[in-house]
Formats: sequence, C-alpha cells, structure tokens
Amino acid sequence: MKREDGTATEKRRRAHARGLSAETWAAWYLRLTGWRILKRRYKTGQGEIDLIAKKRKTVAFVEVKARKTRDAAVEAVTPASQKRISRAARIFVSQHPKAGFYTLRFDILVIRPWSLPEHIENAFEAWE
Repeated sequence: MKREDGTATEKRRRAHARGLSAETWAAWYLRLTGWRILKRRYKTGQGEIDLIAKKRKTVAFVEVKARKTRDAAVEAVTPASQKRISRAARIFVSQHPKAGFYTLRFDILVIRPWSLPEHIENAFEAWE
C-alpha cells in the first residue's frame, strides 16, 4: 500500500533497480563463463524468465536472485515462481522448436554483496 510520503513506491523502485542490476551482472558472468545469452527478461502471459542462456548443447532458464545469502536466494525461488518459470519455458520451446534438441534445465544465479555470482545448475525441475 502506498503511503502519503511515497516511501513504499520508492522502496519498490529501488528493489526493481537492484533486480535489473543483478540481472546485468548475472548476464555478464554467464558470458564470461562461456554462455550465450539468448533472451533477457523473457515475458509471456504465463510468467517471466530472467535469462535464457545457451552453452554447447544446453539451454538454461536462469532465475537471478540478489540476496545476502545463498540460502535466502534459493528460498526466494518458491514453488509458485518455479511453476511460472516452467510455464514460460514451455512457451519459449514451443516458439523455438530447435530448443527441443538441447538439454533443457532450470538454474538459479545468486548475486551476493562482495562475492562472485554463484551459478546453481539444475536448481529445480519443471512443473507440469
């Protein structure tokens, strides 16, 4: 709820800006480790995927989380968000049939203060 002084709105704006910054750092990290970014902020009516990246014969649907700890980041990817990401991934594959020839997986990339990003491969399974 917005307060008269606008602090709730300002908090949301700062959180959004931090999220965009984390996604940028994550994309650079993936590029530096040999991944090619196919899509950033891929949006569908079913959900959004922060990054879709390809390396060799793998396509990863990457959820980026900026948190103080690894555990907090992993916990922030709730079953509901996993379901939304999974649905969006299904739409991506239907629109890009060649993706079906690759190994598909769901990763989390953790951005923490004063640390290198941590790439958690196969962080969760697709939901039906």
